[in-house]
Amino acid sequence: MTAHQGAPAALLADAPDGLLVPKGHGRTLRSPAQEVTFKVTGEHSRAASSFEVVVPPGFDVGAHVHARSEELFYLLDGELDVLAFEPRVRTGDDWRDWESPSGRRTVRATPGTVIVVPPGCPHAFANRTDRPARMFFQASPPPDHERYFEELIEILDRDGPPDHAAIAALRGRYDIEQLTPLRHDARRGPLDAP
Repeated sequence: MTAHQGAPAALLADAPDGLLVPKGHGRTLRSPAQEVTFKVTGEHSRAASSFEVVVPPGFDVGAHVHARSEELFYLLDGELDVLAFEPRVRTGDDWRDWESPSGRRTVRATPGTVIVVPPGCPHAFANRTDRPARMFFQASPPPDHERYFEELIEILDRDGPPDHAAIAALRGRYDIEQLTPLRHDARRGPLDAP
């Protein structure tokens, strides 16, 4: 008997192959404000899209919330300020001073930190250091974040400050309620790998 005891031969023959994406591989989208490498897309997973994201100094994704999406962040390199809770008061311009009813505050995440964000939970990350940060990011369900990243990079790649109206319209199409503005300090120069 084989290692697949009890499995009908027809099911084994129709089983899809797994996906292996070596280090440094995947489709990469780059702009001065962000670099996103697609690792697993909706083509290969019904559960989640997975990305490697380089967050340059000066980038703040802004606090936002998803009604349907669940996200997971795993910091690989560098440091990020992060938020993942409902604040007592959602102030409009900056999330750094938010506090939850139980006293939770934003934290400085370091390599190895995992952040899980369920639907309906406000969250944000910002690189307030002078070197890029790198994280593994997973969004469920696919492929919304894949399309979102493609369109966001196009907007951020334009000259000048981010077009907040275009970003707001984009986020509205992809289950993202923006609570504080996305910011990018383009004066820090082009995005460099960590």
